[in-house]
Amino acid sequence: MLRTIRLDPSDRFVFAHAAEPGEWAVAGSFLFWGRDPAGFDGKQRTAFRAGFVGVDSLGFSTLSVVQPIRPDEREAAVGALARHLCDELGAPDMAAARMAAEEEIAFSVSLADHDEGTLVAMHRFVENGEIREQFRTLKPRELAPGADSLHAQIRAFSFHEVIEDHEVIEDGEVAEQVDLIGMMETRR
Repeated sequence: MLRTIRLDPSDRFVFAHAAEPGEWAVAGSFLFWGRDPAGFDGKQRTAFRAGFVGVDSLGFSTLSVVQPIRPDEREAAVGALARHLCDELGAPDMAAARMAAEEEIAFSVSLADHDEGTLVAMHRFVENGEIREQFRTLKPRELAPGADSLHAQIRAFSFHEVIEDHEVIEDGEVAEQVDLIGMMETRR
């Protein structure tokens, strides 16, 4: 099944409510049914365009990762999503909410028909008045014979320019910084 993943702190800034890393995830288009995306503010628009939904928090995540799920975990995910559907989103009763949650979870499981660890990204849009979703998979590069994994991970990033030591985002809040070099040093 799909699980939320956070590769950097950006989800906490681009979404009004970010999912916690490691939540079981569904596509979540049901959160936008009957709403006009043209009227969304920036964070709502970002959630609409690219947000998976964590079943525990109903928060958003830009990426999800394919992970195995045990039957008891799947049942707990269905239950958590059903409670949200009933308590917060107007499902008529728990039986209807469970049916809808089962469908959402089954769809998420179908999206996870890839190797464990595969990242999945989504693009959601409106076409002919209906919500559409496109999914992309991102797989880690295979290492060349004799290559070390740290070197391969470093190549996944490119740094263009650093203007200051921190970035100020909305309302004077300082964005969280990630020290990739320091993280790599501690792994050695």
